[in-house]
Amino acid sequence: MEFLKNSSNVNVLIVGDVMLDRYWWGSVSRISPEAPVPVVNLDDISVIPGGAANVTANIAGLGAKAFLVGAVGDDGEAGLISEALKSKNVSTEYLVKSSERRTTVKTRIIAHNQQVVRVDQETKVDLNPEDEDKVWNLIKSLFSQIQIIIISDYGKGTVTTNILSRLITKTDKDNIIIFVDPKGKDYLKYKGVTILTPNRYEIVEACKLERHDQSAIENAGRRLISEIGLKYLLVTQGEEGMTLFQKDKETVHLPVESRKVYDVTGAGDTVIACMAVAVGCGVDFTEAARFANRAAGLVVGQVGTTAISLEMLNQ
Repeated sequence: MEFLKNSSNVNVLIVGDVMLDRYWWGSVSRISPEAPVPVVNLDDISVIPGGAANVTANIAGLGAKAFLVGAVGDDGEAGLISEALKSKNVSTEYLVKSSERRTTVKTRIIAHNQQVVRVDQETKVDLNPEDEDKVWNLIKSLFSQIQIIIISDYGKGTVTTNILSRLITKTDKDNIIIFVDPKGKDYLKYKGVTILTPNRYEIVEACKLERHDQSAIENAGRRLISEIGLKYLLVTQGEEGMTLFQKDKETVHLPVESRKVYDVTGAGDTVIACMAVAVGCGVDFTEAARFANRAAGLVVGQVGTTAISLEMLNQ
């Protein structure tokens, strides 16, 4: 990981769906008399950046400069996101507050290191034209400072068709590397990006295949490389590791490196962030994928959303 000594010179723009991951930690000693559900005795509450905000926290944790552009609601949870990001040394000056949206929050109730239930609050519609213009103007103001763009699309409405097409056109013109964590079944809308990083379920669904075994992933991967014109495609496969497809090169499979898997929440965010920083430091995509695989193995060994850091890597 000698390359990380240059990470402070890497500037990454992250565009996507900003979320708050909230955790209610407790214990269970009985079942409710009102319904057959556990009664959780609440011990603690924590809030962590989620979605595109978690991608940003991972990039900052590696020592790179991260610029996050997205939308939040005009509510108390937006304030919690700001506090959580500032604790990760991430600026919140490029977040658009929208009075028409709720801040996306995923609240997980954890008892004895096991998730009991998750409660989501969110607005799943595209940004209105006014907020979309605000987001795009912020993106434009940052183009001169960045070398790499990450689109973190969770399907909550920030990555509109208009913003996506403008970003792809701009990056193609200026030869900027663009990473995308995709959402939905229509991957043709990502035509022109450098690399997609779906998980195995997303890629099989996007290609309308029924099997989730390695042969289905292999067929889907090669098909997407050809149809979309991708240079690279990285498929995360949970306990089966990751597979990197490369245009005109051999496929590389990387076995999982985690000894224990406690929580895969946010692992995909770590993967795309680590690959982006590594590539920004001059590492080729194969070695960047190996680095991301190692980092993902560390974060899934933690309970709850965890951003990678130089300290974790050096342990």
